[in-house]
Amino acid sequence: MSSRQFCTFHLGGLYLGVEVCHVQEVLRYQRMTAAPLAPPVVRGLINLRGQIVTALDLRQRLGLGPVADGRLPMNVVVRASDATVSLLVDDIGDVADVDDALFERPPETLKGDCRALIRGAYKLQGRLLLELDTEAVLNVS
Repeated sequence: MSSRQFCTFHLGGLYLGVEVCHVQEVLRYQRMTAAPLAPPVVRGLINLRGQIVTALDLRQRLGLGPVADGRLPMNVVVRASDATVSLLVDDIGDVADVDDALFERPPETLKGDCRALIRGAYKLQGRLLLELDTEAVLNVS
């Protein structure tokens, strides 16, 4: 029986995860500098111990509305094929060990942009973990 580990987080009512091997670190809110002429999904740039990292608004990328209560987002810093990027999320979860046998294609209830950015789902006890396709999320045009 094979399994994978996911760094999990919450965004609206969604429970999402990124494979741990793609996650560099998880941080509290970091002050951002605006990135002029960048697409709207780019919330700004953060200085991560001297490394400039682009911060993407994952709520906007998934077609969700803004946070109603004005809470500051958390950062999930991920490494992609050619860049390090911070994904802004509502709350950080745990590291979850997930059995590969539980994997299913994205549910039909996911529509639009959200569906294209989800690799699939894992039916866990009492909730659904959606695996985020980091390469697709970072492909901002």
